[in-house]
Amino acid sequence: MRSFAALHRAGNPLLLPNVWDVAGARALAEAGFAAVGTTSLGVAASHGLPDGEGAAVDETLRLVSRLAALPVHVTADLERGSVEAAVAAAAAGAAGVNIEDGLGDAAAHARLVRDVKREVPELFVNARTDTHWLRRGDPDEALRRCRLYRDAGADGVFVPGMTAPREIAMVVEALEVPVNVLYSPDGPRVGELAALGVGRVSLGSLLFRAALAAAVATAAAVRRDEDVPGGLPSYQDVNG
Repeated sequence: MRSFAALHRAGNPLLLPNVWDVAGARALAEAGFAAVGTTSLGVAASHGLPDGEGAAVDETLRLVSRLAALPVHVTADLERGSVEAAVAAAAAGAAGVNIEDGLGDAAAHARLVRDVKREVPELFVNARTDTHWLRRGDPDEALRRCRLYRDAGADGVFVPGMTAPREIAMVVEALEVPVNVLYSPDGPRVGELAALGVGRVSLGSLLFRAALAAAVATAAAVRRDEDVPGGLPSYQDVNG
């Protein structure tokens, strides 16, 4: 199996589905995906917790320890993160972590990246900046923060919410580490992102939200005495 880092290839990016449970991760592994990430929204919401507040870190670490038994690489979304959480994720079997700056102090986030790489140098650290997620988007500020995190030792950088091809190309061309973008149904397709040199495309909470919509739609179809979608996994498939 290729190393997790080797899956990040400009022109042939890693398509990373994000999961919140073992069954979904197993199904994705069987479908040929080489790696999965956790989704902070999916993990938090499925436990009745809020996202974005670090409330589900323990649940994420427990999930990682279960996912580690599958034949895929696992990367953990630790939200703001901490050295302790990153070390615990590595011990649980994670090949990588995602830590976000929340548009806080960029220098402090760079120190966190440096400290994590010092403690667990083998861990792939994907350093996220929220310049395009928590506000309208400033490509120059995104690039400044990405450079800081790269210089601190980040193995990759992540700018969720950045969908303009020109901005994506600018960041890719300015950095020597893989650039991660969040797939958006309204943004560039994977082929276009590959042509821009992106090294990783994450699905974020997309699968979790799609699963919620499908569950409600199926229940509503039964209530209306309509047919439910075919091709569903059987009980035996899931129970394995």
